[in-house]
Amino acid sequence: MSNNFLDLINKQRMKKKRKKFEGTFIEYLEMIKDNPEKVKLSHKRLYEIICDHGVETIDVDSDTYRDIFNGDKIRTYDYFKEEFFGMESVINKLMRFLKSAAHKGEESRQVLLLMGPVGAGKSALTEHIKSALDGQSYYHLEGDPQKGEPLQLIPRSLRRDMEDVLGVNIEGDLSPIARWKLLNEYDGKYENFKVVESTFSQRGRRGIATVPPMDANSQDVSVLIGTEDISKLDLYPEDDPRVLSLNGAFNVGNRGIVEFVEVFKNEIEFLHTMLTATQEKRVPAPGKHDMVFFDGVILAHCNESEWNRFKSEHTNEAILDRVVKINVPYVLELHQEMKIYQKMIRRSDFRKAHIAPHTLKIASMFSVMSRLKPTNKCDLLTKMKIYNGEAIIEKGRVKKVDIRDLKDEAKHEGMEGISTRFVMKALDSALSDSDEDMITPINVIDSLIKQVKDQIIDEEASSKYLEILQKIIREEYLVILETEIAKAFITAYEEQAQSLFDTYLDNAECYTTKSKVKDKVTREERAPDEKFMRSIEEMIGVVGSARDGFRSDVTAFMFSKLRKGEIINYRSYGPLKEAVEQYLIRSVKDISRIVTKSKSRDDDQKKKYTDMIFTLINDYGYNENSAKEILTYASNNLWRDS
Repeated sequence: MSNNFLDLINKQRMKKKRKKFEGTFIEYLEMIKDNPEKVKLSHKRLYEIICDHGVETIDVDSDTYRDIFNGDKIRTYDYFKEEFFGMESVINKLMRFLKSAAHKGEESRQVLLLMGPVGAGKSALTEHIKSALDGQSYYHLEGDPQKGEPLQLIPRSLRRDMEDVLGVNIEGDLSPIARWKLLNEYDGKYENFKVVESTFSQRGRRGIATVPPMDANSQDVSVLIGTEDISKLDLYPEDDPRVLSLNGAFNVGNRGIVEFVEVFKNEIEFLHTMLTATQEKRVPAPGKHDMVFFDGVILAHCNESEWNRFKSEHTNEAILDRVVKINVPYVLELHQEMKIYQKMIRRSDFRKAHIAPHTLKIASMFSVMSRLKPTNKCDLLTKMKIYNGEAIIEKGRVKKVDIRDLKDEAKHEGMEGISTRFVMKALDSALSDSDEDMITPINVIDSLIKQVKDQIIDEEASSKYLEILQKIIREEYLVILETEIAKAFITAYEEQAQSLFDTYLDNAECYTTKSKVKDKVTREERAPDEKFMRSIEEMIGVVGSARDGFRSDVTAFMFSKLRKGEIINYRSYGPLKEAVEQYLIRSVKDISRIVTKSKSRDDDQKKKYTDMIFTLINDYGYNENSAKEILTYASNNLWRDS
């Protein structure tokens, strides 16, 4: 094992020992001539680094994606794939900004602002973007605190010719300190100026800078542009660049990223430097010195209240005109919200705990529904399912509710509600309180109810959230639980469901085509079994004249699938799947006695109970304690009167 450790250490050490470029400006030019792609402005560098990890275009022709993303072309970027879920639209807007800026569009002179509620992922997204630069190489002038692009040495009168030779664009000017070094240490012979290779580093403050919100009383622009070194003012004149200490955020973040945290908590005067940096790509130098060229991605974030307050002041129009705002709402797709909790638990010390099936789904249902706006078109639960890409079955037909219509009438949706952080605290509490190192949906619902009562001050919001938890989610969980227990109880559930499906389909086809059903064993022909078909259809409210239409729809759907060469099973057609499942669940007569009456079980019932526990553990992902807990809960809530 010790050798393995040594191998890892030595491998990392050798990687760090890679010889970095050091040479004269002439040698740098030779390198650039061979590889012009090494010269990049900040937006282009960041855009290409992210894209190099991999990009894939989502097929928006699929019904789900077309509805969710309103038909927009959506790309997924591998760099974000394992970290962020349900944020495809946000990431695509961000990448479109970077792409435009990389091509020197207007966005290259604008601030990218991420605006959204607390816990929506603004800070995490910003940190991840900054991390893309960490460890990446770039070239700069030795001894230049701005770490400027070496090509800035070339006089403007020669730049066009050099651009043609090198195949690059040259932008910007030398910093005051680099200019002084050129004149005084290299006697103006820029071809001899030393060029070195460095790596971007957030910890090392190279190319990545962060500006925290500053108290109004202590704001000092030196945080952004550096200072004059008082100790050197006795040695050099005021206008001598050697007195400068260019260690502000715009100096550090040159060639990379400058992040403004909660940007509008700063006073307006403090933001004027940001405006100058975007408009002119220059920032003031401290004291009586020239402006300093700045090339960097300015990335800011804030919450909605700060944005609205700042926007309401007409004096801020100049800054607002230089801002590209991207809303970062909470996630509204259930399956994506679940992935967030899975990731967070996987990275915590609770990863070894047993999390019963549906636990994270129930937690996610609460967070998503808390963010949805009510609509007259459907109830909150249905809306959540539609946003999740689920087919809604109503009276034997898929209910047609256009996602785009729902989203159009709720433009602000996702900017309010329960944060992921809030739910994660409830999950942590439930896990901490558990003696068996496990949690179930029952524990999580109780934990969320307690947390809402303790932490949500607004009475209207608290009442809304409690109704979601105590009524909508509890009822939905009971539906889920009833189906799952029935499946676990019924031996060979899948086979029985498929058999019912096949039998119904044979009868419905013959009924529709006015032909006879042929017995598969005896080969005897008979009329379609009307009684059997009705018993299935009644499960989903298909009665009376609606039966003929339902049978025709099922038959037509299945024939279309078969023509395309697709394999069909009982899950293929949503309404029929639901009918078959309900039929099987209703056909289980003695399940309640087996689950609820533990003291009076006979030997056969005890065996069935044991078999059910075994199935729940092996086929559905429970452990013994969680299986028994959900069965007890079911007995108290599903079959209380049995």
